Amino acid sequence: MSAEVAVRGALVAALRADGALAALVNGVHDGEPGRAGAPYAFVGECLGADWGGKDVDGRELRLTVGLVVADAAPARLAAMMARVGPAMEAAEAADGWRIVSARLARSRVAPAGRGEGAGWRATIDWRVRAVREAG
Repeated sequence: MSAEVAVRGALVAALRADGALAALVNGVHDGEPGRAGAPYAFVGECLGADWGGKDVDGRELRLTVGLVVADAAPARLAAMMARVGPAMEAAEAADGWRIVSARLARSRVAPAGRGEGAGWRATIDWRVRAVREAG
């Protein structure tokens, strides 16, 4: 299995397992849902690049986590955003891959759409490095 699929799946599982996040959202989705009632979280795009060395097969990934609320103000996003870091730390890749580092690359908060009452969206980008386990 590719590192992109393994690490992405591990992050989705870790977000779903976080009880504090579960209390704040209606669901955690693998990919942005076409139809979902806010508030919700999702793991979005995952970009991969070669990373490693002479004897190490590694991948550097850029993962996006999205959080959406239907509120008129973005205040509730703060508590939701605070849960993503601990979930990333708890994520354990499988299928032959091990996460060796995860760093917040950037985050942003913006209106989710046009017009009043459209809600707010937080987008959190992570840089994750993973190596293939020997064996």
